[in-house]
Amino acid sequence: MIQKISIYILPAMILAILFAAAFKKVRIYEEFIEGAKDGFKVAVSIIPYLVAIIVAVSMFKSSGAIGLITSFTGGILAKLSIPVDVIPIMITRSLSGSATLGLFSDIASSLGPDSYATKLAAVMVGSSETTFYVLAVYFGSIGIKKYRYALLTGLIADFTGIVLAILVSRLFFLASTVS
Repeated sequence: MIQKISIYILPAMILAILFAAAFKKVRIYEEFIEGAKDGFKVAVSIIPYLVAIIVAVSMFKSSGAIGLITSFTGGILAKLSIPVDVIPIMITRSLSGSATLGLFSDIASSLGPDSYATKLAAVMVGSSETTFYVLAVYFGSIGIKKYRYALLTGLIADFTGIVLAILVSRLFFLASTVS
């Protein structure tokens, strides 16, 4: 039943919008073109922010900082039953979604889909946000310059998401492998 509804929901919404616009005598094509122009302006205005975040992530990965952090914290995290393979996910998730998905793909392909590290990494990816990307792109596109509290809130939320991902994964996945 849900599958049949999901197939028809988008066309039904489009038709409803078209009928509402026709009823209110809105010039649909002209409004669409205006929206596309505005969207293009926003896309052009966020390009510098996108370039900055891509360069920062690339520099961070290429510098070997992730490897250094992994070697520094690996022993502590191993005692807490946190695989060192997920440390790069913890580090890059706030910076870049695509970099994190690439790292997740590496973990899943090298360790397999049923490993604890892969499951933990998957929960971490779904439990946090790309805070710096959101601040750079969305705040930058509308011209917000003072985002100190948004940054702090986003980083606290990311940290909380990672901690809860570890706890939930330990509860659901690690406990099931021990028993």
